[in-house]
Amino acid sequence: MEQHEGRASRHADDGWWSGRLHELWRVAETAQDVSGLAGSLYDMLLRMPGVLAVVGTRWSGGLLHYLRGVTLAEPMPTLVEIEQEYGESGAAGAPDRDPTVTVHDVSGLDGAMPHVQVLAAAGARSVAECAVPLGQGGWASFMVGTADRGAVDVTLRTRLKQVAEVAMVSDTRIMARRDDEVRQVSDAFLAEASLQMDSSLDVESTVRRVARTAVPAIAEGCVLHLRLPEGLTPVSFAHMDAGEQQWLGRVAAQDAWLTDVLRRVLDSGQAVALKGEALEGGPFGPASSGAGRAVRAISVNPLQARGRTLGTLTFLYHRVDVAEGASRFLAGLADRAALAIDSSTLYEQRRRHVVSLQRHLLPRELPRIPGLTLSSAYEVGDVSLDVGGDFYDAVPGAEGGVTLLIGDVCGRGAEAAALTGLARHTLRTLLEDGSTPEHALGRLNQALVREGTSRFVTALVAVLVTDGEGFGVRYWSAGHPAPLVRREEGTVEELPAHGDLLGVLEEIEYGSGSVHLAPGDALVMFTDGVTEARAADGTFFESRLQDAVAQKGAGDAQGFAERLAEAVVGFRATGADDIAVLVARAEGVG
Repeated sequence: MEQHEGRASRHADDGWWSGRLHELWRVAETAQDVSGLAGSLYDMLLRMPGVLAVVGTRWSGGLLHYLRGVTLAEPMPTLVEIEQEYGESGAAGAPDRDPTVTVHDVSGLDGAMPHVQVLAAAGARSVAECAVPLGQGGWASFMVGTADRGAVDVTLRTRLKQVAEVAMVSDTRIMARRDDEVRQVSDAFLAEASLQMDSSLDVESTVRRVARTAVPAIAEGCVLHLRLPEGLTPVSFAHMDAGEQQWLGRVAAQDAWLTDVLRRVLDSGQAVALKGEALEGGPFGPASSGAGRAVRAISVNPLQARGRTLGTLTFLYHRVDVAEGASRFLAGLADRAALAIDSSTLYEQRRRHVVSLQRHLLPRELPRIPGLTLSSAYEVGDVSLDVGGDFYDAVPGAEGGVTLLIGDVCGRGAEAAALTGLARHTLRTLLEDGSTPEHALGRLNQALVREGTSRFVTALVAVLVTDGEGFGVRYWSAGHPAPLVRREEGTVEELPAHGDLLGVLEEIEYGSGSVHLAPGDALVMFTDGVTEARAADGTFFESRLQDAVAQKGAGDAQGFAERLAEAVVGFRATGADDIAVLVARAEGVG
């Protein structure tokens, strides 16, 4: 009698069931209070006559993600996260959109399955099951356990199906809202990732940023391979567990299975996601050893930019559902990473070409002049990635001594490079043939005027001749910055220099002067990239130039020019002009 009354108290009449179901439909369609909705649905089924337990599971193929269950003995819902691969022991895949109810004997089910264990422990001998498809290729199964098949009547079947349908609608609404949220977060993340990756034009820095951006925000591990001349090479990798970094590095560099997967992606140009049995034979998945056992899925995206495949971007996941939901996002990240890497690579290639071309416009080495130590430095302005117009040279005299020349072509680019070569080689050739500096500068001016170029050239020529007690210096300037003389005791003098620019007027006048260099004194010549370098506060290096010359001139005479150029580079925050420095220090005549 008491048992009958207990069952009757748990029996929900049609009116109560319909009203409650209507309320839960509204909750499902608004995707609110998901946990409360699940608890209510399970409670409703547990009230049905003869029901001993209600169990729900969520799957992706043969992977069981979690189990939720209630029993008469434990009516409060219990949620257990499992993340266990059961393969053939699980279901073959997602059911149809139209849910159907099937009935099984508990004794005929796999007793090792967690949900079967819950049902059996509750005393169920029969189970009615209704499976429904969910988002991201997953599916859920709702099961009610009864003492015998007779309790699984038409009413229980109908209501089990109704509960499954409510859960399916709720999941659809939740996934739609979640997709929208993920889309917004993903777009924001991709924008931030682009800024991070684009903030450097250095290739190594860019690839490191890609890996740091992705872990752990996207996945537990990330490896970036690039196609290099020596082959497909891992250039960056990261793992959320610092202790597994070395393991991931070895796998990325040495594992043949992973290499084969990457090559297939490169050949096809299509991304792949591997999980379950597709991971067999590799270093990932439950069948592997060590850190790889925790990896449930991997995804590999090709890095494609400007019609070229640069390499691959591989992610490691500990959860399959995360991997399955990330395809669009990962494609976007891979595209941005590829573009950033390609831009960095092209920048680096062009920078090397610019430096190489610039070096060809300069002398390979300076001559050895008795009694003088010559030093030079050149710093390429990288911001515009165009060849600059700065040049210098040293022409030994026929009877000792040397003629130094330094100049600057206005602007940058191919035309400036052509005029740089014309200016330097014209002056050098004429000076080697015995022309005076005035005549050499005049011939260059005529050549520039004939060229009809809109660019002008500045130049400074200094002739150094030994006089037995040092060197006498005579110099001629065509609009070039005034040179400096650093005396041995550290004082610095500016030599007056004016003159007209080359390539503007048919007839020009030069600024000229003379000075004597005693042993230990140095003549310092430079281009306007030195004087016009500007610090963040707007200060020009010109205001500190004489102090810098006084300081940098102390010590090794051979490195004088390099030290001064380095000081300018360290000072400037703005100003992308090239820097040329040419120094001649008198050491005495033996």
